[in-house]
Amino acid sequence: MDNFRNQTFPLKTEEDWKAKAEESLKGKSNETLKSSTYEKIILKPLYFQRDAQKAPDYPGGSDFRRGINPLGYVTKDWKIAQRISYQSVDELKEKLHGSIEKGQTALSFEVSEVLFKSKEMIYDIMGDLPSKFPFAINGKGLQSAFLAALTERETSANQVSGYVGSDPFSLFVEEGFIAEEFFNGWMDDIKLANEKLPKLRTVLINTSAYHQGGANAVQELGIAAATGTFYLQSLLDRGMNLEDVLGKMIFQFSIGSHFFMELAKLRAARILWSKITQVYGADPKDRGMHITAETSSITKTVYDPYVNLLRAGNEGFAAVVGGVQYLHITPFDDITGSSQLSERIARNTQNILKEEAYLQKVVDPSGGSWYVEALTKELAETAWQYFQQIEAKGGLLEVLKSGWLQEEIAAVQTERVQDVFTRKQSIVGTNVYANLAEAACPAPVQRYNNYLCAERSTRINIRQINNVRLSEPFEKLRKLSEEIKSKSGSKPNIGMICLGELKNYKPRLDFMKGFAAAGGIEAVDSGSITSLESTKQFILRQDTKYFCFCGSNDQYESFGHEILSTLNREFPDLTFYLAGLPEKDLQPKWASEGIKQFIHIKSNCYDILSNVLTEMEVALDERTKA
Repeated sequence: MDNFRNQTFPLKTEEDWKAKAEESLKGKSNETLKSSTYEKIILKPLYFQRDAQKAPDYPGGSDFRRGINPLGYVTKDWKIAQRISYQSVDELKEKLHGSIEKGQTALSFEVSEVLFKSKEMIYDIMGDLPSKFPFAINGKGLQSAFLAALTERETSANQVSGYVGSDPFSLFVEEGFIAEEFFNGWMDDIKLANEKLPKLRTVLINTSAYHQGGANAVQELGIAAATGTFYLQSLLDRGMNLEDVLGKMIFQFSIGSHFFMELAKLRAARILWSKITQVYGADPKDRGMHITAETSSITKTVYDPYVNLLRAGNEGFAAVVGGVQYLHITPFDDITGSSQLSERIARNTQNILKEEAYLQKVVDPSGGSWYVEALTKELAETAWQYFQQIEAKGGLLEVLKSGWLQEEIAAVQTERVQDVFTRKQSIVGTNVYANLAEAACPAPVQRYNNYLCAERSTRINIRQINNVRLSEPFEKLRKLSEEIKSKSGSKPNIGMICLGELKNYKPRLDFMKGFAAAGGIEAVDSGSITSLESTKQFILRQDTKYFCFCGSNDQYESFGHEILSTLNREFPDLTFYLAGLPEKDLQPKWASEGIKQFIHIKSNCYDILSNVLTEMEVALDERTKA
């Protein structure tokens, strides 16, 4: 034992680590492992101490990147703020009290007009809960009514805490117009609430609308800084003092699937806000950013919905490590309407993070990581430049009016969609590993937030930012496939002409099965094909006009050309594809012999399958009419 304890290990240099990495890459340079994010940040394969520079030594100090509390969650735990959905006031009352008993630590629910039929309705529903638990409410266009209801009982108003916020700009981009009178009324409500509800935060800076529209982390941070600055200055101009305004503000972020980018986003957000409030002359104790977060909807899927459990768990983990004060984890079936089971699982996901992963016991678990610190620094610097760019163009209001910001976000969204189409970005259960045996899923629930009422003459129309989900295009293909099946009686399929022995064609056959399944299309394989006659027999047995050759390059060249040329002459109405991408000088020959398209790892999966299914649907409709 003593000998073991006295052992020493030689120190390793950066060159040693690089050499070891390149050894595993079989001689390739480490540079080949660098990757670019949607934020145009280059991620390196190896990070060293110099990359992190000197980060703050402890949370609760300096620029707050490591959190706003010195002991993190040990002394001020994050609040489980699962947003409750309901159909009636009685259901909300039952769910709210039940959720509190089962671990929820904040009063969070959707806001609807039914809650304000009487002045006492809110307290009838919640009883004495507001004196024991903080609110976590996005009041949207009904914030004014909610605040008015809370002030009805003057004796309890001083005890109300948490936040009941609203972000006019977030509502504007969702609705597609700016209503100046709504904004002016909102500022009056904030001033009044400052007097009557002193412990309640009411100014929400909500970047979720931009995130769900496709914005990257740099854009979200720049928008958050611009929105916060606009509201801060507007309320100061209305006569509120700096300390009061900062005490009313809370920032909301949606957390996506890139774990380290998302936790770095939250850390960088606190750096930016600390810098802005310092410029305004705020006391250090007032510079900390309070954050409420929710898991992203852009990453969730209708098909294979249980995979959403893993996505939401990963996103919730990133939010907690990033240092939030409130968190909502989306139920796995929220898109089609959450159930009691999914809501319980979502709530318990946070309980597991607290009680089993012990995240409430660790102070800033990511602090000091060379990678995280370097990413935080670069993200904060890039986002600060983006914020300055917005300000140089006249501020948030002007870039929304001009459409510049919407165009910036749309460009990133287009890049995201293209990566999904080509499967550069995988969505498990949707564009990769799709389950063809899965039954048709319920239609997504349509949610409308049309709370803004403004006369047309007072509106300033702007380009709307719509919520999107990356899986939606492929879900539409699956739906089209199901419609074709219901009309024809059989699932759409593509015949796979497998050349040579199993070892020759299996890799590309497996690839094609996964490729076709993303559109709800079945790949029917021929088994080993070694002759033209067996190929013809396979084709005649199939009820499809679409076929794909699968085999090795050697099999393609040895007898693929001969088979293809003959098939193209004898079956002119069939469409042929080739799995793989031949050398450039060989491609024209394949095309001249009848190959419509080469399907390979970089192919646009969505476009190819969309064309196939559309042609199938048209042919089926024409056959039905005839």
